Amino acid sequence: MSIFDGMRINASGLTLERFKLDTISTNIANVNTTRVENGEGPYIKQQVEFEESLRTQTSGFTGDTTTSSAGVRITGVEADEENVKMVYEPEHPDADENGYVAYPNVDMADEMVEMMTAIRTYDANVTAINNNKDMLKRALEIGK
Repeated sequence: MSIFDGMRINASGLTLERFKLDTISTNIANVNTTRVENGEGPYIKQQVEFEESLRTQTSGFTGDTTTSSAGVRITGVEADEENVKMVYEPEHPDADENGYVAYPNVDMADEMVEMMTAIRTYDANVTAINNNKDMLKRALEIGK
């Protein structure tokens, strides 16, 4: 394991949390969008999918292989098409023949909780990177 692996792992976490924040802000911006660009229904909530990124290494001395974490990686963005809100507004231009308008399935309270979680996780990764930098600086000072 390299001395920089901790920083790489935290950097991948920073990238993930920034992407989550971008996705959350898009969801919030479209909370009242009843018609998307192509005209097919309301905006659908987006959620970031990710997984642990694993790295396999072979030892040069023994030939043994080991698997270790290399952080996280984004695998995609999934549309959550469940729970679209139907509201009776017959005078709305996007109302169906029964007078119902399909509103996005974005819940502001849930989005704010996800945003706060992403911000705190981002901050934790920044703190871990700074602690890692401090440890590396102190290790270099030992040789003086």
